[in-house]
Amino acid sequence: MDQNSRRWIDSATHHHWLTREGLALFEFHRQARLASGGFAVLDGDGRIPHGASADTMLTARMAHSCALAALQGVPGAAALSEHAIRALAGKLHDEQYGGWFGADPAASDDRTKQCYTHHFVALGAATATHAGIPGAAALLEEAVGIINTRFWSADEQAFVESYSQDWGELSDYRGGNSNMHGVELCLALADVRDEPLWLDRALAIVERLIHRHATPRDYRILEHFHGDWSAWPEHNADRPDDCFYPYGATPGHGFEWSRLMLHLEAALETRGRAVPTWLFTDAAALFDASLRDGWATDGAPGLVYTVDWEGRPNSRRRRHWTHCEALAAAAAFLQRTGEAYYERWYRQLWDFVNTAFIDRARGGWYQELDGKLQIDTTEGDIKPDLYHAYQATLLPRLPLALNLALAVERL
Repeated sequence: MDQNSRRWIDSATHHHWLTREGLALFEFHRQARLASGGFAVLDGDGRIPHGASADTMLTARMAHSCALAALQGVPGAAALSEHAIRALAGKLHDEQYGGWFGADPAASDDRTKQCYTHHFVALGAATATHAGIPGAAALLEEAVGIINTRFWSADEQAFVESYSQDWGELSDYRGGNSNMHGVELCLALADVRDEPLWLDRALAIVERLIHRHATPRDYRILEHFHGDWSAWPEHNADRPDDCFYPYGATPGHGFEWSRLMLHLEAALETRGRAVPTWLFTDAAALFDASLRDGWATDGAPGLVYTVDWEGRPNSRRRRHWTHCEALAAAAAFLQRTGEAYYERWYRQLWDFVNTAFIDRARGGWYQELDGKLQIDTTEGDIKPDLYHAYQATLLPRLPLALNLALAVERL
């Protein structure tokens, strides 16, 4: 790239392209609304499959995404966010013990209480609260209360993973993924609730998972730990493709962590707080390591899903969210440093997404492709999630601080 070229993140035309793509995604995912409450997975044509039921994570992410669209001024978005909030306060909520099921209990036997799910309920409620969505503030209060009393461990300075339905049994497992999204939630709550203590929690989590664990492992992030936080690198060794608990390192999470670390750095600086020097250093190294391990390491274009602990490709699937997080991270580093290196990757990643993932014929983005960039037959032709793709059209245009919900209003 010519050093004198105008950055895409500063280009009005690029901003217009991002807006257009974001609106197209939003219109496609409107169709995920269930008349009975909540939101369900869409097939590749944008239809709800027969017999589909509400998914709590998806519904919470739609509460968040639709609230962001409402803040942007998209007609009908507020009503969709409210629809999600009603389901989270109703059919997806455990009236007996409190907290949230992972899915509509009428259609699922799983009654465990997952930290990951609760983080997204709180995130959706926080964004919807800022957008003035009815019912969101009460939902947020309950969600934050449960996260404080059940999932945040003051002794561990991190989030625990899951409980039995009645909260009587805590799992002997700690997860990197749920704690990563815990950092995302902490950043949101610090701004939406104006509570700086959440930044302290975010920094403690990053120090544990990245600075202490990933740094000495060539910035390959451990995803799995025993309940005492001893490393569990061989967990799910036979399941490198698992959607939430895969074996090995996940380059997509490396990008996501690196971006969140830049947001945390900016949030601390904005509040006049001390920022450890390792925060940026580790974030930049993490971005580079994720490219090293992920990009075309199996000989085909795009980012592989997982690698083993020597960096060899484990799962060659190309998931759309991995690329969303990579390009959002590239934009964040470009904003933070101004270096042409990040501009080159930002352009290259969007070019790949445009070619491989955006379905111009039917709408939406492909969820997952195989190593030959065809629809992965195991996952199937589905388009379940607006969250990652929609945020990828927003983040490159926003400052590193304030939080997403507050910053979107200024677009």
